[in-house]
Amino acid sequence: MENNSNIRHQTEIDDRLLRKEADQEDLEDALFEADTSAHEKADGMARPAMTYWSDAFRRFKRNLVAMVSTIILIIIMLMAIFQPMLSPYAYDDQDWANTNQGPSKEHLFGTDELGRDIFVRCWEGARVSLLIAIVVALLNGTIGILYGGIAGYFGGVADNIMMRFCELIVSIPQMLWVVLLILIMKPGIFPIIIAIAATGWIGMARLFRGQVFQLKESEFVLASQTMGAGSMWIILKHLLPNTMSPIIISMANVIPGAIFAEAFLSYIGLGIPLPLASWGVLASDGANKLLIYPYQLFFPALLICITMLCFNLMGDGLRDALDPRLRQ
Repeated sequence: MENNSNIRHQTEIDDRLLRKEADQEDLEDALFEADTSAHEKADGMARPAMTYWSDAFRRFKRNLVAMVSTIILIIIMLMAIFQPMLSPYAYDDQDWANTNQGPSKEHLFGTDELGRDIFVRCWEGARVSLLIAIVVALLNGTIGILYGGIAGYFGGVADNIMMRFCELIVSIPQMLWVVLLILIMKPGIFPIIIAIAATGWIGMARLFRGQVFQLKESEFVLASQTMGAGSMWIILKHLLPNTMSPIIISMANVIPGAIFAEAFLSYIGLGIPLPLASWGVLASDGANKLLIYPYQLFFPALLICITMLCFNLMGDGLRDALDPRLRQ
């Protein structure tokens, strides 16, 4: 009997130990599940990884000066597009009864010697000047990317010949090239674009060539070559997307230079033919009457200065946002 009692007692102890171990295992499982669910919730709430361009845009938005400059440029472009269409005056309408009138409610920027509304002519001139500048920037980018990409990718003799040709062109001042080409061609929008872009692409070509030299030995380029991809495919499909940051910055900085070049050509009489208007034409006309009617020079010159300054500030903002060397 005593033995049976001991056996029952030992059995009860073993049962209690087993139940305690089972309860401990259940507690550990519950804690593990809670910890896992907490991690899952944290993963779900985690912010998705930002791409390079989204991060660059975020950095650009934080640059107050660049954002204000961009907004001002957008306003100028919208005014250039829509204001001449909405105005009751055309840019070439003449009102001989209101010649050389100062700024007023009817003519916000006044009128010129032919009674033409300077406010309308300024925004019509913005169309022409911005069109020339943007097309020049696109041409510089296209020609420079193709030329510099070929020189940098193939290297060797081809690179030496192509770069010596560039040095030959830049040995003569760019503005002298522009003036000579304008004298050969008749003044107009298309000749001015060709003349300014004829040598403006060299800076872009040198920039892209240097970028290609750095990237052409990369693993993704070598893998594409191994798979039989052509040279132009590699340049445009692989090298170009990986060098877009300096290209965008360079093109943004080309635009103010093109605006100034067009204004200079118009100032020396080689710009847009009358009766077309551009900022350079308006500034040239206003300079002749600066002492008598200073407002005729002030407003187009102000728009030129504001636009060039905003493009430069926006370019600086793009550089800070896109340049990987400035990333934390």
